[in-house]
Amino acid sequence: MLLLNMVKQGTKERKPRSLGKDALRRLSRNSAAVVGGVIVLALLILAVGANWIAPYHYTEGRIIDNYLHPNAEHLMGCDFMGRDLMSRLIYGTRVSLSAALVGAFTSFFIGVTYGLISGFAGGKVDNVMMRFVDIMWGFPTLILIILLMVYFKSTFSTIDPGTFRGALSALDSRMGGMFFIFVGIGITSWLGMARLVRGMTLSVREKEYIEATRAIGTPRLRILFRHVFPNVLGPAIVSQALMIPSFILYEAFLSFIGLGVNPPMPSWGMMLNEGYVAMRSHPHLVLFPAIAISVTLFAFNFLGDGVRDAFDPKQVG
Repeated sequence: MLLLNMVKQGTKERKPRSLGKDALRRLSRNSAAVVGGVIVLALLILAVGANWIAPYHYTEGRIIDNYLHPNAEHLMGCDFMGRDLMSRLIYGTRVSLSAALVGAFTSFFIGVTYGLISGFAGGKVDNVMMRFVDIMWGFPTLILIILLMVYFKSTFSTIDPGTFRGALSALDSRMGGMFFIFVGIGITSWLGMARLVRGMTLSVREKEYIEATRAIGTPRLRILFRHVFPNVLGPAIVSQALMIPSFILYEAFLSFIGLGVNPPMPSWGMMLNEGYVAMRSHPHLVLFPAIAISVTLFAFNFLGDGVRDAFDPKQVG
């Protein structure tokens, strides 16, 4: 009898955990994800506080410090213009994280909206919308981004400032060349998200509770936002988290080939481009930007994998 009472008492005191708390608990047990999250947090702090954390401004340099190797005053050395390499790396964090966050938000917003409309509408609407995605999908993403950046850089720079395109060019100049990077990544990055959300929407709309909701006369928009959207939101967020490293890589590659940010705005890809010509005698010019890119990609990959595993319903314990 005493044992039975103890079991009942334990059952009453045990509170069910929500999905979010359960996922957070699993995420905190993933050592690689925790390390990745700490690194990402540190990078965010560097990006936000670059003006106060960096020992020098990214444009500040002295001719006598050209190609200076690491020393007590310049811990990572100086580049070909005598600018402190560590300071430029810290400011470059802003560019990489901005490309990652803006690209992720744009891809998520466009892809989820497009996929929901296509999957929920079905029929001819779905067929037409997905054929457009298939056509866009036929172009290699990186090649398409490069073509867009070439168009933006060559066409918009010669437009009269009084026109709309001239205003966009001026905005890009004020942002150091980052605006067109955001546009190029945003235009091409939503296709995979749209396919994923469309497939999930097709599956969810055939569920029994959706049919029951339709039977009682619930408006279609209410069904879409009240019942379908919440069921695709979680997997869409996880998928987007796994795509963030690709946005960072796109920005670094564009800057490396000269289609990214405008000098003297620092970017890790541009720093690699400026340093590889002298890497034999001054390897620090390439080593530190390469390490920064690698660590950032690994951190986001570890964190994305951890988020995916944490929200996996098959995970137990």
